[in-house]
Amino acid sequence: MSAAQPVVDVDATNFITVSQASKEAFKTATLLRSLQVNALVRGEVGVGKKTLARYILPSAPIIDAKNHDELLSVLHSSSEVIVANLENVANIKVILKVAKEKSVRIIATALPTYEHESLAEFFSIDFLIPPLRERLEDVEILYQEFCHEVSMMLGSDVEIDKGSFEPDLSENALSLKRQILLYATYNSIDDKALMELIYSYLYKRLGSDDDYRKFLYLYEAPLIKAGLKRFGSQLKLAQILGLNRNTLRKKITNLKEYLA
Repeated sequence: MSAAQPVVDVDATNFITVSQASKEAFKTATLLRSLQVNALVRGEVGVGKKTLARYILPSAPIIDAKNHDELLSVLHSSSEVIVANLENVANIKVILKVAKEKSVRIIATALPTYEHESLAEFFSIDFLIPPLRERLEDVEILYQEFCHEVSMMLGSDVEIDKGSFEPDLSENALSLKRQILLYATYNSIDDKALMELIYSYLYKRLGSDDDYRKFLYLYEAPLIKAGLKRFGSQLKLAQILGLNRNTLRKKITNLKEYLA
């Protein structure tokens, strides 16, 4: 990660607006605050859909689309509502029909792939928040924000080796924050605490005839992965570990799913 940059916060939200794509998404959300229209905010998990929806309708109830009965009840009692995860709705036609009849304004969130013939007619604006892998300028700021949050939570500074840190963007901000929390926890743990974790893990799983060999990967895989990362070659690592090079190569082959 690069040197610190100024954090760009947006009013009452935590939606980062550093990249051009996030600026455009926020610009659209700001426009929607003053327009009485229905809108659909699309994006992958963890990109900030719900954050922008809350920015657009700061006082509206948020209902997950999978909760069909609750959603119908809210549509009969509210003038505006945020519907999260629209792809999970049981009957989109019923929901949109009730919303029209009751003149309820809806700001909904959905995955990019969700489609239905009723969407275009009901939602006047349909826009996409790109994933973090397409707006890397935002990743650095989120990294700093999450490090600060985790530091406050743990009561100590988060120290992460940026040379070996590769941001996990598989679930965008969700996976990045989870990764930083895990890194911070790992860096503060001592050998006794680590053994307690392994003890708890093994205690619930022991019971077969070959458990020693079965669970040996828990030690060998991280040892080999760390060694390859640190020393850069199998030959050097074999010397450090006191293993025959062919033995190490065989272990690497057997453990390849854990070394990726």
